[in-house]
Amino acid sequence: MRKADLLASFVVFLVALPLCVGVAIASGVPAELGLVTGIVGGLVAGVMPGSSLQVSGPAAGLTVLVYEAVQSYGVQALGVLVLGAGLVQLALGALRLGRWFRAVSVAVVQGMLAGIGLVLIAGQVYAMGDAAAPASGVGKVAGLVSLVGDADPVALVIGCATVVVLVLWPRWRRGARLVPAPLLAVGLASVVTGVFDLSVRRVEVRGLLDAVRPPGLEDFGRLTEVGVIGTVLAFALIASAESLFSAAAVDRLHRGRRTDYDRELIAQGAGNAVCGVLGALPMTAVIVRSAANVQAGARTKVSRVLHGVWLLVFTAVLPGVLGVIPVAALAGLLVHAGCKLVPVRELGPLWREHRGELVVLVVTAVAIVVGNLFEGVLVGLALAVAKTAWDISHVHVETEDRGDAGMVVRVVGHATFLRLPKLLDALEALPHDRDVRLELGGLRHLDHACAAALEGWAAGRDHERVATISSTS
Repeated sequence: MRKADLLASFVVFLVALPLCVGVAIASGVPAELGLVTGIVGGLVAGVMPGSSLQVSGPAAGLTVLVYEAVQSYGVQALGVLVLGAGLVQLALGALRLGRWFRAVSVAVVQGMLAGIGLVLIAGQVYAMGDAAAPASGVGKVAGLVSLVGDADPVALVIGCATVVVLVLWPRWRRGARLVPAPLLAVGLASVVTGVFDLSVRRVEVRGLLDAVRPPGLEDFGRLTEVGVIGTVLAFALIASAESLFSAAAVDRLHRGRRTDYDRELIAQGAGNAVCGVLGALPMTAVIVRSAANVQAGARTKVSRVLHGVWLLVFTAVLPGVLGVIPVAALAGLLVHAGCKLVPVRELGPLWREHRGELVVLVVTAVAIVVGNLFEGVLVGLALAVAKTAWDISHVHVETEDRGDAGMVVRVVGHATFLRLPKLLDALEALPHDRDVRLELGGLRHLDHACAAALEGWAAGRDHERVATISSTS
C-alpha cells in the first residue's frame, strides 16, 4: 500500500462523512442510509475496474429525485427502486452502452444539474432555518419571501455561517489541504452548538443495522406499476449520466489510466444493486470526492476502497458523534453544493456563441423546477433533438439564368419539413413565364414532406413550362 493512497483515503473520508449524512437527510431518509451508500461505494464499486480514482457515494444530484420517490412510494420501497436501477445499469454496461452516454447534449446535462441545484437550494434554505419546506419546486421558490419570519434565527445563523466557511476556507490552500472545508464547516457548527447548548434541530441517530431495510416480496410487486418503472429508469439513467460525466472530468485531473466507461457503468450498477438489497440510497460517482481524492495524491483505487473502510469503522465505533451535528449546518453544506451545480460561468459564453444551447439549458432547468426531474430531463432531451434537427435542416435554393434555355434551380442541403416554408417561398417566387429545370443532386437529405411538396409545386406550374426534376448525384 502506498502512503499517498492511505493519506488520500483519510481526506476523502473526511469530505464524504458530512456529505453522506447531509444528502440522506435532504432525501427524507435516516442519516445512516447515506453512510451505508458511502460504505458500499467504497467497498463494492471501489474494488471494481472502470475509473481508478473516481469515488462513489450518495450524491446531491439525485437528492430531488430520491425525495420525490420517498414521498410517493415510501422509504420502504426505496430498496427495490435502487436495486432495479442497479440491474438496469448492469445491463447497459454488459451491452457496452456506457460510451453512448457521452452523446447526451451537454446543454441538457448542464440544465439538469442547474435544475437540481436550484431545487436543492430552495429546499435546503428552509432546513437552514429549521423551517418546513413546501412540497413543490414552485412552492419552495415562492415561499422564500416569507421564510425570514418563519425561520429559527439561531439555526439560520448556523447555516449561513457554514456557507461562509465553505466559501472562504478553500482560499487558504494550505489549510484546505490539511482540513477539508466540509469537515471544518460542519465541525465548527457542531462545536458551537454543543458548547453553547443551542436549541436547534440536530441529526437523529439510530444503529446502522436498524436503519438497513432490505426490500420485501410486496415491494417487488410494485415493479409492475408504471410510475415505479419510470422512477427506476430515471434513477438508472440519471445516475449513469452523472457518474460517466464525472469520470470524464476526473480523467482531466490526472495522467493515469483513462476510464473504461462500460466497466465503470457495471461497477456503478453492482454498487447500486447492493445498495438496493440494503435499502439504502442510490449511489453515483461524485466529482467533489473524486477531485479531493486526486488532489490528495491518490495513485490507485486503494484510496477509495479505504475511504469506505473508514466510514464503516466510524459508524460502528462512533455513531453517537453524528447526534451533535446541527441539521442547519448540513443544509448549508447542501446549499453550497447546489450553488456549484448551477453553471453560472457558462451562461455568458453560451449567450455570446451558442444561444440555442443556452435556451435548452434554461428550459431544462425551469422544467425541473416547475415539474420534476424526470419530466424536466425529457423536455430538455426533446428540445435538444428539435434544435439539432433545426440546425442541420439548412436548405439553399440557387438559381442560374441561361437566357433562352430557361432557368436552372438547384436545391442544396437538407430538405426537411422544418424548412419547407422557406423552400416553397423560394420556388413560388420564380417567374411563371420561364422554363425551369430543378436539380436536386445537391440535397443530402429529402424527407417525404418536402418530396411531396416539390412534386405538387412542379404539377402546379403552367403545363407549357413544366419543371424538369432531375438529380445529378
